[in-house]
Amino acid sequence: MSNDSERPIFIKRVVAGKKGHHGGAWKLAYADFMTAMMAFFLLMWLLSSTSPVQRRGIAEYFNMPLKAAMVGGKSVGMDNSIITGGGRDISSNEAGSARRSDGSTQLAQRASSDTDEQLLKAAQGELERREQVRLHDLQVKLMAAIEANPTLHQFKQQIRIESTQQGLRIEIVDTQKRPMFALSSDAVQPYMRDILREIGRTLNDVPNHIVVQGHTDAVKYAGGEKGYSNWELSADRANASRRELVAGGMDEAKVMRVLGLASTQNLNKKDPLDPENRRISVIVLNRKTEMSMLRDDGSPGATLDNGTDAQGKPSASFGFIGGSAARPAAR
Repeated sequence: MSNDSERPIFIKRVVAGKKGHHGGAWKLAYADFMTAMMAFFLLMWLLSSTSPVQRRGIAEYFNMPLKAAMVGGKSVGMDNSIITGGGRDISSNEAGSARRSDGSTQLAQRASSDTDEQLLKAAQGELERREQVRLHDLQVKLMAAIEANPTLHQFKQQIRIESTQQGLRIEIVDTQKRPMFALSSDAVQPYMRDILREIGRTLNDVPNHIVVQGHTDAVKYAGGEKGYSNWELSADRANASRRELVAGGMDEAKVMRVLGLASTQNLNKKDPLDPENRRISVIVLNRKTEMSMLRDDGSPGATLDNGTDAQGKPSASFGFIGGSAARPAAR
């Protein structure tokens, strides 16, 4: 017991000191990780924004041997660029395109011209569609005006309105009971005057030009074709109809042609003497026919109406003939 009490007691005190620095290696690892993630997402974005053809071009570029890239080879010879690399233009979606030294490609120029042509066709198609709508609205308006006007309503069987390849054709047909003109004359009957003037007022609603055609039956004048004939009569009646259209309020500049066709385009081809063949046609031209007539190149579009006579022969189309010769009393 005495020995234990005499043993010395040691007290150990730990003095708190500064901890050592852990280093910044983890920051470099984190920065590398973020860079790798950014590169990964960029790669995913590029793959999603390129076409399969472009991706194959990129693969060909990186698969090229180093020797071919440095000294030239088959793939390099296909590229006209200063920088040697893959053999085809990876910016093109079509195989076989070679880049020029100015950066353009043959296929790109061809594709650009094809695109321009498609845009032009689309624009022309839209114009034609709008024109068809406009002419259809004119047809509806004319039919409504005929129904609403008591004077015109009783003659609606003699008025025919239809769409053709040349535009909208409005025909006033003669009958034996209701002639449109005086016998062998271009004097317009009162009911015919009312019809023409009503049509003239309505035609100003569209910008299209018109052609006025006069038709007769095959009944000939006593003097035959040498003197005043159905050619002069049809032209005079067409011009008289033009005057009534203008008197009704139509702009006179809308008239492109006034034609006398005699009996070359009969409605009733089986009976050239049928009074129904005597008629006046007002054709509201579409743009295609207008351009063809302005060129006056003899293309099919420049020939209006049926284009054949009762015997199936091509019809002749005469411009306005002003006739002042004395008309025989009998035809």
